[in-house]
Amino acid sequence: MKKKQFLIYLFGLLLFTSHLTAQEKRYTISGTISDANDGEDLIGAGVLVKGTRIGAVTNAYGFYSLSLPAGEYTLVVSYVGYDNQEIDVRLSEDNRLNFRMHTNSKQLQEVVITAEAANSHVAKTEMSTERLSVKEIKAMPALLGEVDVIKVVQLLPGVQATSEGSSGFSVRGGSPDQNLILLDEATVYSASHLMGFFSVFNNDAIKDVTLYKGDIPASFGGRLSSLMDIRSRDGNNQRFSGTGGIGLIVSRLTLEGPLGSERSSFIVSGRRTYADLFLKLSNDKDMRETSLYFYDMNAKVNYKIDDNNRIYIAGYFGKDNFSTKFAGMNFGNKTATIRWNHIFSPKLFSNFTMLGSFYDYYMRFDPNSQLKQDWQSKMDDYGIKADFSWHPNTWNNLKFGYQMTYHNFMPGDGGGMGEDAIVSRIRLPREYAMESALYVSNDMSLGDNLKLKYGIRFSWFQNISNGEEVKFLEGYEVSHTKEYKKGKFYNTQHQFEPRVGLVYLLSDQHSVKGSYSRTAQYIQLASNSSAGSPLDVWFQASQNVKPQLSDQFAVGYFRNLMQNEYEFSAEVYYKKMKDVVDFKDHAELIANKDLEQELRFGKGYSYGLELTLRKNTGPFTGWVSYTLSKSRRRIDDINEDEWYRSPYDKPHNLSIVGSYQLNEKWSVSGNWVYASGSPVTYPTGRYLVENNYVPIYSGRNEFRYPAYHRLDLSATCQLSKPGKRFKHELSFSLYNAYGRKNPWTIIFRQEDEQPDVSYAERVYLFTFIPSVTWNFTF
Repeated sequence: MKKKQFLIYLFGLLLFTSHLTAQEKRYTISGTISDANDGEDLIGAGVLVKGTRIGAVTNAYGFYSLSLPAGEYTLVVSYVGYDNQEIDVRLSEDNRLNFRMHTNSKQLQEVVITAEAANSHVAKTEMSTERLSVKEIKAMPALLGEVDVIKVVQLLPGVQATSEGSSGFSVRGGSPDQNLILLDEATVYSASHLMGFFSVFNNDAIKDVTLYKGDIPASFGGRLSSLMDIRSRDGNNQRFSGTGGIGLIVSRLTLEGPLGSERSSFIVSGRRTYADLFLKLSNDKDMRETSLYFYDMNAKVNYKIDDNNRIYIAGYFGKDNFSTKFAGMNFGNKTATIRWNHIFSPKLFSNFTMLGSFYDYYMRFDPNSQLKQDWQSKMDDYGIKADFSWHPNTWNNLKFGYQMTYHNFMPGDGGGMGEDAIVSRIRLPREYAMESALYVSNDMSLGDNLKLKYGIRFSWFQNISNGEEVKFLEGYEVSHTKEYKKGKFYNTQHQFEPRVGLVYLLSDQHSVKGSYSRTAQYIQLASNSSAGSPLDVWFQASQNVKPQLSDQFAVGYFRNLMQNEYEFSAEVYYKKMKDVVDFKDHAELIANKDLEQELRFGKGYSYGLELTLRKNTGPFTGWVSYTLSKSRRRIDDINEDEWYRSPYDKPHNLSIVGSYQLNEKWSVSGNWVYASGSPVTYPTGRYLVENNYVPIYSGRNEFRYPAYHRLDLSATCQLSKPGKRFKHELSFSLYNAYGRKNPWTIIFRQEDEQPDVSYAERVYLFTFIPSVTWNFTF
């Protein structure tokens, strides 16, 4: 579909929806819903017309819009964990109603699984979607005492950790680079600290986390497998407050408050590890000169100009540093977001955004002056977005917009340092590209029982010349070259990405859902490790690299039980992928000017069954999830062109998560996970060449590591008395409670005295890790 055809489709959809609007005179009730205690906008709060199924849900900025005929109505405003509000309305003209919700004291100590209406699990058109509350994340046992968004995400159905302790995750058989991770709408390319043991997301600064595992909204694209949309808190506009914690190796502090009046607020949140400070106490001089730490900071300000205009400015900055006398490495992310919310009318909401996302790494190696060398790489993204939400009537919620991102990648620059260096310098050519998209979608009610969601996304990707020769490959070898003027756009690739979903309500307590989505990915990661590394190289689609495509189908049955206290869901999915990228055996990825010659292309598929049972209310909350899945690849010149297991094929995955409020002072929680071992390629034989043994390997990923399982436990003790402004607690956690030695990798070695005899050696990272953290708020 060309851009002109797409615009015709968009215009036709707008006309059709406008026609529905004009059939009956209606008036609109609109406004925002926020927390009465700190002024935070509530995402997913519900406004329902009492006695009907007519209602609206707030968007990511707390805005709702509801159109009704003239008359008298009772509105019920609800949000899990808050007291419901009812208000009688006589509607004869457009009306602006803002609501402030008060926390339900009866639920203060509960873990809240979702932040929406009680039966939204059944009624919403969304499927393959998981939402996490900050309270839920905080309640989970933590590695080294630091609660982690991604570690909790890895416990969800269809999601698997790529390796022990890693922040990388695979969704429904996809690779980690196929997950789009957004922080306040800006892309986060490397979401890990300390080689993956921590993520870059500070839980104290987060308001909302939503993971889309397949049914990705048309307003998002660029990755095949999933979208993790993380929104940071706006800051307390009622009073100055703070929260923080001191742990064994990391401490954090968050400050927030109004800026002069409740029309504006700020939040600043920072963390730092300090294990390196203890190294200064060592008797070893080299140890005293060693440093290993990370720090990060989130900051956000917002200003409400008037009822129709609001501005947000948000940023993130984080850095990891590892340094010894002879070597060093640092890497980090920076993001910047400027948003302007404007309400054109009670029915039309808009959000205009300017984005920046930056990632870089640097490493050095200097054992002596002649071998002293360094290497650096960085990626810069600059983007703009214009998103609109139009509520023409009660039965339609139309969204449309435009997005553009400018990519500026420096794959690598480095080599020998100093005049006497014997290692030459290498500078890989920069890569520039423009990625753009138009989208439109509609969420439509077709009667009381049937809801339909449909949309279209048209994306295109344009390489921009760096002034150097462009190589064209044939059969993975250079066939010819061509030179373009620097800054010239060339090699435009585009994709048509339809999305559709529906839900049929069998009753208020159960429903069936179905969805289909096509997604395209224009940039990908070059990595020889399934766990990932901060030094991995991102590269762009080009005249030799087609965008990866995925078509995913899913159907599911959703049911609420015992007055919405329990939620059950069963989903079946099938995902087919085209132009999947892998690398030939023994590929050279770092400092390679001809990286595209190392690539191999093919196809893949994955399918599975996901079962989930959640308990949402009461002193005991949690969930049990089980995933049965299969993931395969077939790539040119790999495994003799035969199908093989993808690195993320784990047939069985079970998670049991629970939290129990013992009394007002003590709460306990735990999780147990089990997963099939990761696929691996083992040596199955060897032969002797000039007194050296050369291994013979099995087919790609023909074997598996031993199964993975782990138990984590935690307990929290409230130290403050009820009613005090200053509150503090001690949180105890035990990671891997029974000391399971899960394999991180397996190495095959030769006996020193008998070189014709080899043995396997299991390498593991953790047994059990206890920790304690003191948390406080004021």
